[in-house]
Amino acid sequence: MSKINKVVILGAGNLATQLAIALNDAGVKILQVYSRTMQSASFLADKVSSTPLTEVKNLAVDADLYIFALSDKALQPVLDQLSIPVGNVVHTAGSIPMDVFDNYAECYGVFYPLQTFSKHRKVDFSNIPICIESNNLGLQEDLMELAERISNNIHLIDSEQRKQLHLSAVFTCNFANHMYSIGQKLLAEKDVDFDLLKPLIKETAEKVQELDPLSAQTGPAIRFDKEIMAKHENELKDLPDFQKLYRFVSESIFKMHSEKK
Repeated sequence: MSKINKVVILGAGNLATQLAIALNDAGVKILQVYSRTMQSASFLADKVSSTPLTEVKNLAVDADLYIFALSDKALQPVLDQLSIPVGNVVHTAGSIPMDVFDNYAECYGVFYPLQTFSKHRKVDFSNIPICIESNNLGLQEDLMELAERISNNIHLIDSEQRKQLHLSAVFTCNFANHMYSIGQKLLAEKDVDFDLLKPLIKETAEKVQELDPLSAQTGPAIRFDKEIMAKHENELKDLPDFQKLYRFVSESIFKMHSEKK
């Protein structure tokens, strides 16, 4: 059983919301939820039977863990407002090193769930990778035990590995989703329902569960079919940004597969 049973959540955004709900469902007491606005703090606090607050100086002093689930740019300003010595602290960011806490706490670490989160879409944490790092072996063990309450997929990942993992996640999630948005826009111009692409999107995602991405790649770019690609680029003549993106990505696909041979 983890020694972490009482938690303060700093943040009320997408990740903070889903993590707080998952921990609460697992029996962890969420003592407080901090946010810059009372509206967002209360919205999440109500979901997890917690106390909302907007002043860092009013943080509870008896929490077992303080989870800074804030945006990268918001983390440092909130840390600078700390007026009490805090105990065990972690952040949930992919691209911020663990030692951001050096001057603020003795025992600190990272509790990084690798997933895309939306505030109003509940997720199943059981298979979400949770990446743990800590400067203290005791806290590391407690964080792993806490993670095991909500997930079956726990990993010890250091700051450099996590930074690369986050970069990879931007390509495979954020950039891929942007491509969906482009596809939706192109279809809307011809009054075609985006739902027609959803089985293809699903199969593309499922395919890489069995094949490596290079082996799973299909389409005209892999063979550099100039005739088809020229037709596609012509279709995009009134959308030069998309045309440029189409050409750049196609060339990248072809180059990567040429190097594979």
